[in-house]
Amino acid sequence: MYNKLQYISQGNTIEEQLYNIHQALDAGCDWIQMRFKNQTEKNSFKLAEAVKLLCEEYLAAFIVNDNLHLAQQINADGVHLGLTDMKIDEARAILGTTKIIGGTANTFEDIQNHVKNSCDYIGLGPFRFTNTKEKLSPILGLSGYFEILQKLKKNKIEVPVYAIGGITLKDVSPLMETGIFGIAVSGIITESTEKKILIQQLNEKLYANVIV
Repeated sequence: MYNKLQYISQGNTIEEQLYNIHQALDAGCDWIQMRFKNQTEKNSFKLAEAVKLLCEEYLAAFIVNDNLHLAQQINADGVHLGLTDMKIDEARAILGTTKIIGGTANTFEDIQNHVKNSCDYIGLGPFRFTNTKEKLSPILGLSGYFEILQKLKKNKIEVPVYAIGGITLKDVSPLMETGIFGIAVSGIITESTEKKILIQQLNEKLYANVIV
């Protein structure tokens, strides 16, 4: 089963990205989504190659954001596609059934479409305003998540839904109560000076009601 905590990488250079990813892995994060926007093909490939080796070393899942061909090229575990990226079904046709495909959603309809096109998990957001994303979709807040998750239940649609967008430690418990599966975070981990403790605290809240 998927981990409930995803780290979405940050950094403007290969060095910054690698440093942040290595730190997150070292602190116990075992799902990395590499997000390296507006870069040359060469730089993206160079980073992805290094991240793949790191993730293999730490036995972590490695997903590439937006770039399907790069994910395919370096044999990543999968790809995460935004609402304006390649369509999920097209990506599935290229990657086959063994790779993970995640999709960004802002509405119940988005999720419905993604699931119909065999998407493996959903990044639903944004929870609140975040600086890490340009062209932000309408903000959902707790009530937005609750409403959408209730609709999924009513329509018997089962898919792991991750909340995303400016999430802090104190948001995790109330978010889990809406019925989400997990969270995808970026800044909170990158900026933390006590990453190990933070990831431990996040996981405690994420897995609080899980029966082992």
